[in-house]
Amino acid sequence: MRRQGYDIDNPRGGGKSKLADDAGVHRAAVSRLLQRQSMPDLETMRRLAAVLGIPLREMLIRSGRLSEEDLPIAVRQQTDPAGPGAGEDSPRLGPEEAARRMGVPPELREIFVKVAKQFLPASS
Repeated sequence: MRRQGYDIDNPRGGGKSKLADDAGVHRAAVSRLLQRQSMPDLETMRRLAAVLGIPLREMLIRSGRLSEEDLPIAVRQQTDPAGPGAGEDSPRLGPEEAARRMGVPPELREIFVKVAKQFLPASS
């Protein structure tokens, strides 16, 4: 936020208010995020990430709520490293397969998939 010119350290909140206005979100959401009191909803995080010029994934990681392990970019092939395609990224793991591999109970998989799809880029 500071690198983008938002003075978030000012006790008067000018930078926080400007960021909130630029993103079209409530100032309280920015304040709560900075104070780590609560995690804004996904749409608020998307708007803030867009204004700050960073990917949503990075925004979620920088917020401290998720780690890089929680949001992997791609899954490496699990085959023999000397085999064909060694060292290349395999296709992205889909939400359905991720739920299965993580042991999400079958009765919760549908909701898991819906939420996970919100974090994925739109198909081209």
